[in-house]
Amino acid sequence: MLDEKIFNDYKEAMKARDSLKSSVLSFLRADMLNLATAKKKNKLDDAEIVIVIKKQIKQRQDSIEQFTKGARLEMADKEKKELDILKNYSPPELSVEEINKLIEEVVIAIGASSAKDMGRLMKELTKNIAGKADSRLVSDLVKQRLSTPS
Repeated sequence: MLDEKIFNDYKEAMKARDSLKSSVLSFLRADMLNLATAKKKNKLDDAEIVIVIKKQIKQRQDSIEQFTKGARLEMADKEKKELDILKNYSPPELSVEEINKLIEEVVIAIGASSAKDMGRLMKELTKNIAGKADSRLVSDLVKQRLSTPS
């Protein structure tokens, strides 16, 4: 399971005195524990762990953007290294072509034809895409698809 892999990698990072990796995994484990406590569970399943990882990836991406805008390149570089560590535990993301294919399937299934159908379309897509693609990208692709007639 994913939590065991994270814990074992954390132990290895501690033994190897890899402070960056051990710090990132420590924060990840803390977030996992917080979510488990909030859900009144002892352990999270892999899907829930992926949600925590995606949340931390998003935080790093936002930090990189802010540090880059603020000309704090050394901090942005540190965040990029942390992001790379987190991405090792995240499932691979769907490509734009795969997302478009899923959008097209759902458009046909629910009969979406205009921007008014976006909410229903996003609700159906989220079931299939959750955790596998950036929701902002999916939203943009859905808007693009609904604005162009087929």
